[in-house]
Amino acid sequence: MSTRAGEPRRPPFDAGAARRFREALGMTPAHVAYGIWAAFGIRIAPTTVTSWESGESSPTETELTALAGALWCAPGDLLGTPGTLREYRLAAGLAPDGLALAVGMDQAAYERLEAGGRWRGNDRQAAALAEALGLPLPALLRFTGRDRVLTELLISAVTSRWQAYVRPVGKLVPLPKQRIQDVLRELHAEYQAAMTTTLHWGGGDGTEESGEAGRAFLDGILAEFWARTGQ
Repeated sequence: MSTRAGEPRRPPFDAGAARRFREALGMTPAHVAYGIWAAFGIRIAPTTVTSWESGESSPTETELTALAGALWCAPGDLLGTPGTLREYRLAAGLAPDGLALAVGMDQAAYERLEAGGRWRGNDRQAAALAEALGLPLPALLRFTGRDRVLTELLISAVTSRWQAYVRPVGKLVPLPKQRIQDVLRELHAEYQAAMTTTLHWGGGDGTEESGEAGRAFLDGILAEFWARTGQ
């Protein structure tokens, strides 16, 4: 969910989970609202709880933490699919200082990263970040800026000799070598076939059509790589 300037952050929220937790506890929205006020000092109306559960609105980060407390669950239990580094941290129930300590980073450096700054850590810290937050491999590469390098390698692999890129890709992506080989071979074959087919069907020399087909294939190559490697 996008946030306008000046508005509090609103993480992805699983409205159905919030309703299920409340019902399992035998609570009404009024009970939840009272629990949030009593334990966290945040005043909300029962209708706000109902609005969250119906998906008409969603809680801020502070409200979500309070809601989780009132429902006797972890904040991560009420989150939808995390998208940002901050959301993964919230889902893990970690504060910035605790996560920075676990990763072996200065807290200020971590907070800059979470705000969109450039990753400046090493491989050991990247592995610690992935373990602490349970990051999927695509998310880890995205947060550490290595997805751009992987994309460049994949483009080179399908437009030239894919065999030369098995090892460089493997250094970035800790997957079995055979799986990487198979995927690069498939992507290379499909890219070359798409270019050849477009040239054949396009009429004239087909240069413009093949260029568009090639760009479309390359634009989606990273997502296709992750899908084919099961990530």
